[in-house]
Amino acid sequence: MEILRIAAIVIALILIAFIIWWFFGKYTESAGKSTIVNDEQTATIVVNGGYSPSTVILKKGIPAQVNFDMHDSTACLSHVVFEQLGVNKDLTKQKITTINIPTDKAQTFNFACGMDMFHGKVIVK
Repeated sequence: MEILRIAAIVIALILIAFIIWWFFGKYTESAGKSTIVNDEQTATIVVNGGYSPSTVILKKGIPAQVNFDMHDSTACLSHVVFEQLGVNKDLTKQKITTINIPTDKAQTFNFACGMDMFHGKVIVK
């Protein structure tokens, strides 16, 4: 009986440690960069269980578009919201949805899914 109690405590501690790591651990992801063609830059973010990459870097002063390539049509990820730009787009209407990003000055635009559970940012510098 004592061994079962110890095993249960050890398993519970392992599960608690895993949950803490999952929600509060530091995740590192490299930022995506844009491609410049004919004085226009584009970046693509794949929507599949989240945003990949979740951070995109654009160059200041070059017109820019960010393409959201939809692979996951779950309810949460069906919309992308750029609150600072007043954009709330339905991503399920087409496979790729394009959003124009102003690049006249260095700034950061945060975006999120429609339920505000998944986040990302577009950095203009």
